[in-house]
Amino acid sequence: MFKRRQMPGIGSKVREFVWPRMGFARLWRYLLHRLGRMPGTPYSIAAGFACGAAASFTPLIGFHFILAGLFAWAIRANILASAIGTVIGNPWTFPFIWLWIYKVGGWIMGAPEDGPPPQLTFDMVLGIISGETLGQSLDLLLTMTVGGLLTGAAVWVLVYLPLSGMIHGYRARKIQRRADAAARKTARDR
Repeated sequence: MFKRRQMPGIGSKVREFVWPRMGFARLWRYLLHRLGRMPGTPYSIAAGFACGAAASFTPLIGFHFILAGLFAWAIRANILASAIGTVIGNPWTFPFIWLWIYKVGGWIMGAPEDGPPPQLTFDMVLGIISGETLGQSLDLLLTMTVGGLLTGAAVWVLVYLPLSGMIHGYRARKIQRRADAAARKTARDR
């Protein structure tokens, strides 16, 4: 009943993933409306979204949903909001996130900053699989994890505070609109 007449092809799905047809501004407005309408307290929703955003700053690709859900569960936040919060980590932002957490982790662990960051190449992946460069890979993962944990904690606070205020304001405006509509209805019925 509600199916499309022509299903989109693989190319249009990829294009939509990389660059949404509705645009990024409308996408973010939609996400904010969706968060404001979620059931739960503003703390729960904002903290859940912040957990997802913080989990996106870890180098554990593929585990962001699980990690965000565990963080949200541990602090009694909304788990669905944490899944939505992982949208912060996407193909557009991951290169910047990884470079940032590598630099922060290297600064904390005292790694030399004069060299360029390591690049993941096919030979390096084969070396990791065969075990030849496993030590270098673990050092890189440890450096990025340390940087990611510190950055994730800061991101959690930077996302939670404004989002909590936005959700409070969204719900207050919704209550005010309902009260105004009820007042107009009673005035009209007199």
